[in-house]
Amino acid sequence: MTPKGPSRTVLISGASIAGPALAYWLHRSGFTVTVVEKAGALRSGGYPIDIRGTALEVVRRMGILPQLRDAHVESRRCTFLDADGATIASVNPHAVAGGVEGQDLEVRRGDLATALYELVRDDVEFLFGNSVAALTQSAHGVDVTFHRGQHRTFDLVVGADGMHSATRETLFGPEARFHHYLDYCFAIFTMPNTLGLSHEVVLWNTPGKAAALYAVGDTDELHAFLNFHQPEPPLHALRNPDAQRDLLTTTFAGAGWEIPRLVDAVHDADDLFFDTVGQIRMPRWFNGRVALAGDAAHAPSFLTGQGSSLALAGAYVLANALATERDHTAAFAAYERGAREFVTVNQELVDTGAATLFPTTAHALEQRNTRLRALTALPAAPPRPAHSALTLPDFAPTP
Repeated sequence: MTPKGPSRTVLISGASIAGPALAYWLHRSGFTVTVVEKAGALRSGGYPIDIRGTALEVVRRMGILPQLRDAHVESRRCTFLDADGATIASVNPHAVAGGVEGQDLEVRRGDLATALYELVRDDVEFLFGNSVAALTQSAHGVDVTFHRGQHRTFDLVVGADGMHSATRETLFGPEARFHHYLDYCFAIFTMPNTLGLSHEVVLWNTPGKAAALYAVGDTDELHAFLNFHQPEPPLHALRNPDAQRDLLTTTFAGAGWEIPRLVDAVHDADDLFFDTVGQIRMPRWFNGRVALAGDAAHAPSFLTGQGSSLALAGAYVLANALATERDHTAAFAAYERGAREFVTVNQELVDTGAATLFPTTAHALEQRNTRLRALTALPAAPPRPAHSALTLPDFAPTP
């Protein structure tokens, strides 16, 4: 092993999931870490996400598994409705997701982000309300200019800044080269819980259109979701909230059940998030002294339910590689070798997710509904092998 040298400095762009997780493991290995986040503060609350398989072992090794179990929201049922709002089937959510009841975690995204931040906030420098304006690499480091005007040099930089990563665009080119559109668009927002839902998900479908209401606990607020099939991405609406609201209104016009109320809530919501459904697929996750992590490198889309789990596992593998190899090129190559197959098998879950949640034809929808009716009499499905396809090495000491 190479003799230990001076502490290496790493800038991580993004303070959601992959960024703070990576910061924890790098700090533990003796790196000096700075995390820059364009938002002014951590985003609290938010819609629920899953932590499954290999990612459970990551959070256990971080020591935050008990805290996340306390934050577990545990949906008790998932009810599927037809176009008029009649119940098709009410099933164990794990029967649909392929998770392990009593083991897998379901927590609000903000609760996971907070747990990760609290783990490292006293040991890692955080720069909120700022972002990277420019990167210049040399043989000795990466010169970084921040949007607030500061100039600093780091040994390494990691972009953990999400599916629409500015770091990736700077180093690898336009997002269009790597974004694989999956023919759907979606909107997420909150609205009043006028239906009295509790610890459950209600999913409404017609061919090519879907809506969901997600009740986390017994609260007066619901996480609402609208999804629709769209063969070509609506580029005109992606950065225009008014155009997004108009598109949703037009797309769901005339729909039954509670859809008119959801569409009205879209116009009242101050937290509307609209995007296309897609994956990031890249032949390489690093360029010189800069690497990508989490969704910036390999977003799997929500159809797989594995975004946060991939972020946690990938951060562990990347940090372990950097702790093992003093040479950053060798470390980044080891990171790719260690995580690539795990990412690929989980990205392939997208076809199962789309078929279960969002059939696009009447025939496919009826086939899906027939399968769901059969599930009502069965226990939860076995876990999907992809969730645990990565065996974590013991964390290496700092070289």
